[in-house]
Amino acid sequence: MRETRRGRTLKRPNSLAVTILQCVKTDSIQNRTARALGNLAMEPESCGDIHSAGAVPLLVESLTACQDSQCLQSVVRALRNLADSPQHRLALAQQGAVRPLAELLAAAPDPALTLALVRALLELSRGCSRACAEQLSLGGGLGPLVSLASHPKKAVREAAILILANLCAQGLVRPALGNAGGVEVLLGELRRRRGPNGAGPASQQPLVRAVCLLCREAINRARLRDAGGLELLMGLLRDPRASAWHPRVVAALVGFLYDTGALGRLQALGLVPLLAGQLCGDAGDEEEEGREAASWDFPEERTPERAEAGSFRSLRSWLISEGYAAGPGDISPDWSPERCPPPPPPPEPAEPTSPTLGPTSLRTPRTLRTPGRSPAATSEEPWGREGPALLLLSRFSQAPDPSGALVTGSALCGLLAYVTGSPGPPSPRALRILARLTCNPACLEAFVRSYGAALLRAWLVLGVAPDDWPTLRARPARRQHRELGVSPIRGEMLLQNLTVQAESPFGVGALTHLLLSGSPEDRVACALTLPFICRKPSLWRRLLLDQGGLRLLLSALTRPAPHPLFLFFAADSLSCLQGLVSPTAIPALLSPVPLDLDSPSPCLYEPLLGPAPILAPDLHFLLDSGLRLPARRAASATASPFFRALLAGSFAEAQMDLVPLRGLSPSAARPILHHLHGCRGCGAALGPIPPPGQPLLGSEAEEALEAAGRFLLPGLEEELEEAVSRIHLGPHGGPESVGEVFRLGRPRLVAHCARWTLGPGQCPRKRALALVGLVEAAGEEAGPLTEALLAVVMGVEMGGKGSSVDC
Repeated sequence: MRETRRGRTLKRPNSLAVTILQCVKTDSIQNRTARALGNLAMEPESCGDIHSAGAVPLLVESLTACQDSQCLQSVVRALRNLADSPQHRLALAQQGAVRPLAELLAAAPDPALTLALVRALLELSRGCSRACAEQLSLGGGLGPLVSLASHPKKAVREAAILILANLCAQGLVRPALGNAGGVEVLLGELRRRRGPNGAGPASQQPLVRAVCLLCREAINRARLRDAGGLELLMGLLRDPRASAWHPRVVAALVGFLYDTGALGRLQALGLVPLLAGQLCGDAGDEEEEGREAASWDFPEERTPERAEAGSFRSLRSWLISEGYAAGPGDISPDWSPERCPPPPPPPEPAEPTSPTLGPTSLRTPRTLRTPGRSPAATSEEPWGREGPALLLLSRFSQAPDPSGALVTGSALCGLLAYVTGSPGPPSPRALRILARLTCNPACLEAFVRSYGAALLRAWLVLGVAPDDWPTLRARPARRQHRELGVSPIRGEMLLQNLTVQAESPFGVGALTHLLLSGSPEDRVACALTLPFICRKPSLWRRLLLDQGGLRLLLSALTRPAPHPLFLFFAADSLSCLQGLVSPTAIPALLSPVPLDLDSPSPCLYEPLLGPAPILAPDLHFLLDSGLRLPARRAASATASPFFRALLAGSFAEAQMDLVPLRGLSPSAARPILHHLHGCRGCGAALGPIPPPGQPLLGSEAEEALEAAGRFLLPGLEEELEEAVSRIHLGPHGGPESVGEVFRLGRPRLVAHCARWTLGPGQCPRKRALALVGLVEAAGEEAGPLTEALLAVVMGVEMGGKGSSVDC
């Protein structure tokens, strides 16, 4: 009961004020009444009652009839307070409240009334409706608002600028707004707010939105370009603090898709790398705009009677524009697909094709579908947040020579990261861009210089991204590239395109010039890339073997890397070249010396051991540790020239039964004693070898190898090296062991390391990690490593000291 009485109490003053406003036309009375209504409208419930009571038409009538400034200010204030919600603002615009305000503003009123008018128009233009924009334009308010943007009073100036920004949400008023000078005003204000003494990002948001919407009409794009708007938009794209606006800015730049001058300027400002970064960035989707925000260059027909098919609307628009029909009424609605029987389903095509997006496709929010076709009959091309960036990149790729912008490390990485890492199926446009670039002869040298061909192979064919090297990084949201349809076959197709360019007369000349006359960096990049894109033996043999390309690549391994993935690319390149040189040869990873670890040969030294040996020793060797090792003098003298001179010559040891052996540990001495007594493959050589993962330098294995060389036992050296190879370079050894084995400096082991690194079937990542270990172990002494890798590539057996390969 109390609530009912309270409601009646609230409604009574509202109705009374409306009645007074309707009946009494005196300025002073109307002033007080409007002021009372303005005060009551500050309560949400009372505001709705005032709207329901029909006060808005009376207030609008007072605007045109009243001449007193104070009364007009009260009426304007009341209208401003009545615009407290989107529904009420729309109701005010539909009842004609905006046009009188604009006409008053155009009449250059006094400062107080001017301030009241711009405050009211600012409130009414929030979420600007079509009716509001139409009335404000028809009332002649655009010019005065542009003039007020430079008003000395801050409140008037900022309100006018925000009104102009709000009006940009309606496409029908943007051309007129540009003609009135609004483009320059909004650009200047946004530039000021982004300056050193400007405001924060929150105050820039409506201006950024307005500037981006202005890019939808050709006339405003021309003004924006001439006023330095392109530089301003590029500044927004470079600013990480403005990342939330990046999708909107990129979508706005799509408007310049066919403006050659603007595209050239954007490319010079560095747009392509920024677009490539946008493909896999974390920025959100572009905010959706209403239908009224669409470009006024192509206004949509308004058919409130009933929804019509898009294809029918397009046909009707074309007939009217070409003069075949005088108006929409000349075309029978029976032609609409809604009235026609559906056509029979088309036959399934042999190969599904992906439709190409045109510039008008920007108005489709997510996916494109051919009108009049069922979804099952045509394949859909994804159109997500990366759509505008891909469309611009596609436009850049259609230039006669897009290499300077698109065939760079950052651009290729962005495209490949999107193709292999997008959460859903990637847009076919990205693959078409890559195909277009690889088919363009003008891009061949750029692909070579930037290691683009090697990057394509590593990322698409081998599945190794730059941030996966040298450590594989976990990506919870990333799918495997095979699941996305980007199989290694796709990468091979792109490389085949480059092969066609490289083996053409132009490509042969370009590659020869790069290898022979290019800069040192270009020459190395050319030598590395040739195995990926050259399949003609006459070409790659001449460039890599006859003209020194291979040696040039090998000599660059120990120099500072020109690319983060250089050693990965080099390992893959050498492996590919080995396959070209010896396509059917499968070099053995290990030497043919037999050493069966599972079933060792019988031990011939064992009968001399134990407290009751089967064969009585006639000699003992005394080690530094005091250990005595039994031996047979005749067997020891026969097995080694060193021991023959020591034990059967004129040295004092020939007469001694206890011969000292200095600088020898027990573990290193045992393989020597076994070898002296005829043991071959009994397993004694495995004793001093540490397990994989432990260093070999300074180990008992190194000591045993040195002792075998000191005592002139080449057979034992080979057996020990074989044991090191089988343990550290076998199935249980990893790429980190390759560098450890190389550090021993034994020629046969160096050859084993090279064969393990470039061996067929080796994992690309392990191969590259092994090469990294080899380069680190080689240090400044690159000669042995270069010769070993060269021998493996050329299929030459190498292992002796001083061996070299002519190339």
